[in-house]
Amino acid sequence: MIISRIHQINKMFGGNLLFENLSLEIHERDRIGLVGRNGSGKSTIMKMLANQESVDSGVVSWRKGTKIGYLSQIPQFPPHSSSRDVLLSAFADILNISQKMKVLEKDMAIETEEKRLNYLLEEYGLLQENFLMSEGYEVDSKLSRVAAGLGITDLLDSSFLDLSGGEQTKVCLGMILLENPDLLLLDEPTNHLDVEAVEWLEQFLKDYNGTIVIVSHDRYFLDEVITKVIDLEDGEVKLYHQNYSGFVVEKEKLLMEEFQAYQEQQKKIKKMKEAIKRLREWANQASPPSESLFKRARNMERALERIEKLKRPILERKKMDLQFDFNDRSGKDVIVMKNVSKTYGKDVLFREANIHIQYKQRVAIVGGNGTGKSTLLKIIKGDVERDAGEIRIGSNVKLGYLSQHLYSDDNTNSVLSTFLEEVNVTEGAARNILARFLFYGPSVFRKVSQLSGGERMRLRLAQLMYQDINLLILDEPTNHLDIDSREALEEALEDFKGTILAVSHDRYLLNKLFNKTYWIDNKVINEFSGNYDWAKQKKQILNDSEQIIPTVVPSKKEFKEKETIDLEEIQIELEKIENSLLEINKELTIEKDSMKLQNLLNEQTLLERKQGHLYHNLDKALS
Repeated sequence: MIISRIHQINKMFGGNLLFENLSLEIHERDRIGLVGRNGSGKSTIMKMLANQESVDSGVVSWRKGTKIGYLSQIPQFPPHSSSRDVLLSAFADILNISQKMKVLEKDMAIETEEKRLNYLLEEYGLLQENFLMSEGYEVDSKLSRVAAGLGITDLLDSSFLDLSGGEQTKVCLGMILLENPDLLLLDEPTNHLDVEAVEWLEQFLKDYNGTIVIVSHDRYFLDEVITKVIDLEDGEVKLYHQNYSGFVVEKEKLLMEEFQAYQEQQKKIKKMKEAIKRLREWANQASPPSESLFKRARNMERALERIEKLKRPILERKKMDLQFDFNDRSGKDVIVMKNVSKTYGKDVLFREANIHIQYKQRVAIVGGNGTGKSTLLKIIKGDVERDAGEIRIGSNVKLGYLSQHLYSDDNTNSVLSTFLEEVNVTEGAARNILARFLFYGPSVFRKVSQLSGGERMRLRLAQLMYQDINLLILDEPTNHLDIDSREALEEALEDFKGTILAVSHDRYLLNKLFNKTYWIDNKVINEFSGNYDWAKQKKQILNDSEQIIPTVVPSKKEFKEKETIDLEEIQIELEKIENSLLEINKELTIEKDSMKLQNLLNEQTLLERKQGHLYHNLDKALS
């Protein structure tokens, strides 16, 4: 069943035609990845699907009653709202029922008229039934699950307005997930999430019952979640029934087939043109000129005009041309840290950290948000003081640093002048270099404050490429880059002759390039001689060994007997509650005293809540 459709839409953006006669369909339970280069219009399509962007012509439609979840910008909430309040807003209907139930409970406690009391009882019973059907008793557990998964549990009691932009985005993502919409639209959902939160989100979306459309440049994330790809290129869309890796293979195969068909058609057109030319020459050489040959030439021309010309497929799209300058190598030891500790106030980031990085090594630092990864890089760079320990930078180390916070939003300098602040070349040479980073023509005169995140990243990379460095320190280098740009960066880093130290949550990059991993966990930095997947596996083994408590392990028979006892206890308790509820219902039909009625209702409510929890535990025990 179709849940949303875009039909024959046209859209102008900034005076340029973005889409012409574009159509696509989204079906119930689809898991779609919307992919394309930066600026191709992916976010515009998402806003259209969310009914937040108008079209110039055409129609965008939704199945009647479809609930849409989309985070385009940080919503407005009342002042002094906590993060918990923001997450609870996802349960507005359930909380409204709960509030009405509380009001009715107060009314019933003071009501003396029997007819009115019976009316209130009936209304309360309906609300209670709706509350139970809406899983009202599960609100707290759902909220806790999402908060823990996204790593925002510590933010729940903080004022929402006091959070950073990234923290607010994570809280709002949690709110949308809790809303459980029919159509879930996620535009770069993994931004601001650490690796563990990304992996939790993957599993959450795999189990999600609704329809999902995702824009993401995280290739691992797409492979895990999506089953279809909508490829947006040159204002046209094409559907592939694949995950991302399958899409890449199928698209390349189709592209080669299209190019071969184009070449065959060009050969045919060339032969027809040569035949037309010869026929005209023969007709003119005849004496008198041959009308029949002219007619054959004209017929062939008409046939040529009727041929539907195939567009020449673009086999190689323009990418960033990355190649780091490298002149002098450093000494063998590049960075040596011994027993380094860092605290902020009472918060300990890490204790007695030991790191040893040698020439030409590719070293990654991973860990949850707030564990001190970026701070560690700043300590190495010398921008932040350590509390204890020793740091030694090796001989002849020339450091280049890429921060995840690129340029200030009030930077009014042009792209060209900003580039020339770091690279000593002529203006003409600078424009040629910037063109290699996709800044063409007049775009070099745009203000830095007007650039997107991806464009700012490309500008900073352009500056780094033309500096004499042999140690690259990278803080989230793939943030904001589209997949083509990420691939270009990966190729450049592979070819770099020096040493690389990086903080990243891009698992594809971590696995492809880095052969040594330092993992910050519980204020301790552990070293693993392998890429991210290897480190994750070894870390799990390490954690499991630390959690082993020497105790007597029950036999299978004992375990089975205990499990049976638990089930029997639940069933016995449920039977007791059901008998008690039957007795209360009988008393409610004959009791006249309002105070006794209220006591019976309160007792009924408590028993029904307990009954709901026991049924929930019974389901878990049986599953």
